[in-house]
Amino acid sequence: MSSQATLTLSTLEQAQEMGLLPEEFDKIKDILGRTPNFCELSIFGVMWSEHCSYKNSIVWLKKLPKEGAHMLVEAGEENAGLVDIGDGLACCFKIESHNHPSALEPYQGAATGVGGINRDIFTMGARPVAQLNSLRFGNITLDRTKWLVKGVTKGIGDYGNAFGIPIVGGEVFFDDCYNTNPLVNAFSAGIMKKGEMISATSSGVGNPVFIVGSRTGKDGIHGASFASKDITEDSAEDLPAVQVGDPFQEKLLLEATLELGKTDAVVGMQDMGAAGITCSSNEMSAAGKHGMDLWLDKVPTRQSDMKDWEILLSESQERMLVVVHKGKEDIVNAIFDKWDLSCEEIGVVTEGERVRYFMHGELAADVPCDDLVLGGGAPVYHREWSEPDYYQQWKKFHIDSIEEPKYLENTVLKSLHNKEYELKQKNLKSRFIYTNKKRSSSTLCADFLIEKLVHSKTT
Repeated sequence: MSSQATLTLSTLEQAQEMGLLPEEFDKIKDILGRTPNFCELSIFGVMWSEHCSYKNSIVWLKKLPKEGAHMLVEAGEENAGLVDIGDGLACCFKIESHNHPSALEPYQGAATGVGGINRDIFTMGARPVAQLNSLRFGNITLDRTKWLVKGVTKGIGDYGNAFGIPIVGGEVFFDDCYNTNPLVNAFSAGIMKKGEMISATSSGVGNPVFIVGSRTGKDGIHGASFASKDITEDSAEDLPAVQVGDPFQEKLLLEATLELGKTDAVVGMQDMGAAGITCSSNEMSAAGKHGMDLWLDKVPTRQSDMKDWEILLSESQERMLVVVHKGKEDIVNAIFDKWDLSCEEIGVVTEGERVRYFMHGELAADVPCDDLVLGGGAPVYHREWSEPDYYQQWKKFHIDSIEEPKYLENTVLKSLHNKEYELKQKNLKSRFIYTNKKRSSSTLCADFLIEKLVHSKTT
């Protein structure tokens, strides 16, 4: 049976704990025509978080250009963008941040950011080929910053190496404004044939819905809500909101997904990142103008006795939601059995635009998908803003005003033959050879970077 908490009507206090405003709680009651139960409130809480709905920033994001002569998929239409690169090929790419989890647990926060961005690529049918990153940290002399730099760089490097996708470049910047909350932006690019894209949609009443990949656990619950909070010194209490990644499992999921994409079994597919099953089921349903019935007790779990809302909000990594053409179920089962991955039929596509979740035969939640998603009924706010003074100064700068050194080649060669630089390189190499079984090259590079920057600050 569903938990008593689920069956009990929710309160304004619970809504505020989930990051919802009093007026948003009232709006939810108007949408449903009743007071939501705890499970339904949890669904609205994560879907209306800034992380999922962009309710405070979407008015600005919409001002960014998204059209182009070679665009096959515009920004925001699917999990990632798609550009025609000629010769019958297309490049699929996306950049996304994983800031708050990295501030709390830098290794797993950064690693799962890499994993999530790669899933956005291959869930569309593209094979990832390259990764980039853009990082922002606080004062380099602070112990916290040193801890974050080492954890983030190692998390990015380890996940990418284990997954088998090279990190071809990146950038890093240090400023006091990032002392508490770093910015960790991961980019992934993949290649696919034109016309073979898998869309994140659902259609076809009666078509089965599968969950594939890793089992569902309690890691990352309310992660989307956490990612929308302000980070403070007390945020360590939110550790369960941080996801845990498994790059080797994701490698298997990549190969299984791409193999499945070459069959005629797939209607639509969506990876599970923020808000887990909740987000993928509602976004796919809203995109396809259909509904879904999902049986949560059929979801393979890592822990016993998980509650309905825990299953719905879990952000366990390396999972996909797949809508399959009825009669093609055996194809899906065979492929994922081959790759030794969990594969379970947990629902069905329905008429209408409502998503219903059941637990042990009882209705746990009944929500209208369009009212939950970005571009649908999710709140949109026009916040007060002002242009900072530093931006006025920045606009006065013109790169053309900087003269290129007359003897650029000599300048570079001089820098490369600097005795201090050579000594550092030799020291770094010897340290790596001596400790390669204990420490990764990414960690050693982070050490060298920190030492170099601290030295420059003190001289």
